[in-house]
Parts: sequence; structure tokens; C-alpha cells
Amino acid sequence: MPSGPLMIIGGAEDKLRRRTILKEFVTASGGPEARIAVVPTASSLGPEVVEVYDALFRREGAAEVVAIRPESREDAHDPDLVKKLDDVTGIFMTGGNQLKLSAIVCGTPLGDEIVAARERGVVIAGTSAGASIQSSHMVAFGGPGATPKQRMTQVAAGLGLLESSVIDQHFDQRNRYGRLLMIVAQSPQLLGIGVDEDTAAVVEAFPAGTDDQPDHEVLRVLGRGAVTIMDPARITTNAFEARRSSPILASGVVLHVLPAGSAFDLTTRTLVPPAATVDPTEAAEMAEAGQDLRRLARDIAAADADPSTLKRRLARSRGPRDKKDGATT
Repeated sequence: MPSGPLMIIGGAEDKLRRRTILKEFVTASGGPEARIAVVPTASSLGPEVVEVYDALFRREGAAEVVAIRPESREDAHDPDLVKKLDDVTGIFMTGGNQLKLSAIVCGTPLGDEIVAARERGVVIAGTSAGASIQSSHMVAFGGPGATPKQRMTQVAAGLGLLESSVIDQHFDQRNRYGRLLMIVAQSPQLLGIGVDEDTAAVVEAFPAGTDDQPDHEVLRVLGRGAVTIMDPARITTNAFEARRSSPILASGVVLHVLPAGSAFDLTTRTLVPPAATVDPTEAAEMAEAGQDLRRLARDIAAADADPSTLKRRLARSRGPRDKKDGATT
């Protein structure tokens, strides 16, 4: 069975109007057969955060919503709590304090079960803090700013659902360019992924064409904002010697800004070419012109008339339409 998709949501997803991202999560989780586990550990709110998502997911057609809220690492070792994930089709981790979430969940049976659930096809989604924890490395905390500076932020371990990466959220809205750039400058093996609010990076695995090729993970963008990807594979930096809070040299980082509808191959670190789109009006005009040309060719082949006569006949037959078209252009 292929691994389930990841939905990495930048926070503040629309809950009132179209609910585009939440709709897709419920649909991917099985729609009317979806059984969703909400993990609100990162949140400082009480039962109301679960009640909100319970109502939203059921409104979108989910069959069942269960809460799994460990408040300590001891809770995350509880086999009865872990067992609740056995038959879920979707797992949703809420926003809040990502360091609290990782400190309680990562490296525990519950954290291991979330990883295993993805491997058996379960959809794993998370918003804000629940997005950050999905990568192998996670922003623990740090300040805003566009310029990368030494000690601007700190990194903790994530669940590793997305390997060799670091995810940041509320990206454009809270001006987090500098801190993500600081991380990839210090760790150039990581791919930096910044997700805007009400935006999701949906990551799906696609099997390779042959046995000697690796599977590909492809990220597509859904929602109102954009996903920013920083590829530091060929970076030139002084991060290893920059002092205190001084600006960091970061040259040669490849930047990708991906709006909704874009797709990016995380395995090859290349943009997936967009599918060609055809204007329906233009297509109809071309089809009509092709029909006329085929009729003209048949008439010439049948020696019905010479080309100039046929051209005049065609002009007369299309005259009223052409005049009408001409009046509107």
C-alpha cells in the first residue's frame, strides 16, 4: 500500500466559507467513511479546540472524530491511547506550541504510530505547529525578519514524516524568511519549506517507473497563498563563523515561490511543468476553421469548382456571422 499523503497547512485555514483545505483533508481521508483523530496537544485551549474541528469535519461528511490528547510523554506511552489510531483514516494535528508538541510526542509510541499510520495509507495533516512537526527538523522558536542572522532561531527534532527538510508556517504573514534561510544556511542538506496562511503543501509519494529508480515525493499547492521553497544545495555561506547575531552570508540558494496549482518534485528538487490549458473559445474557433478547410479540400478534390469560386462561396455562407463577429471585436 502506498504511503498516505501529508497535508502541511500554514495556519489560519479557512473554517467559515469555502473551507477548501479542510474539505480536501476529509475527502482524502475517506469522505463519508472518514474516521479522523484530532491531536490538540500543541494548543493551549481546552476541549473547545476539538469541538471546533469535530464540527467542521462532520460538516464536511466525516463519519467519526476522536480526540487524542497526550499532555505528557507518559501519556504518549499509554497503549490504550496509541491503540485509538489503529483504525483511523486521517490524523489532524492542531496549531499551538510546536515545541510542546514535539517534546511530548516525538520518540514515543504515539509518535511512532503516527509515522506508521502514514506508511499504511493514513492521511496526516497539521496546521501551524502541526505542520512544523511533520518535517525531520522543526523550528522550535525564533523572531521575524527578512535578513538571516546568527542565533535568529533554534531547531528541534520533528516526526520526520518529510525527510531532510525543515518546515515553517505563517510564513509570509509573519515575515519568517530570515529564520528559514538561517536554518538552511547552517544545515545545507535540508530543504527549507515555508507555507503561508490558509495554504497547504500536499505531499504525495509516486512509485518509480523501474526498480532501480527511487520513488518520488511531489508537493502540490492548495489554498489562498504560496509555498516558498529554499534549496541550499549549492550555497556559499559564512554561517559556521558568523558571530553572535550578525547577518549571515547566503549566496546561491535556489528560491521557488509556488502559488496554488503549482507542483514541485521534492526528490529531484525541480518544478513540475504546469499542464497546458486551452481557451475553450479559441478551441471552438480552431475546430470550426478545421471543418471549413476539410470541406474546401473535399470540394477541390471533387473538381466541384476552382479555389477562388469556393472561397467566394465560403465567404457568402459565413457572411452574417463574420459581420457580427467583426462588430464585437
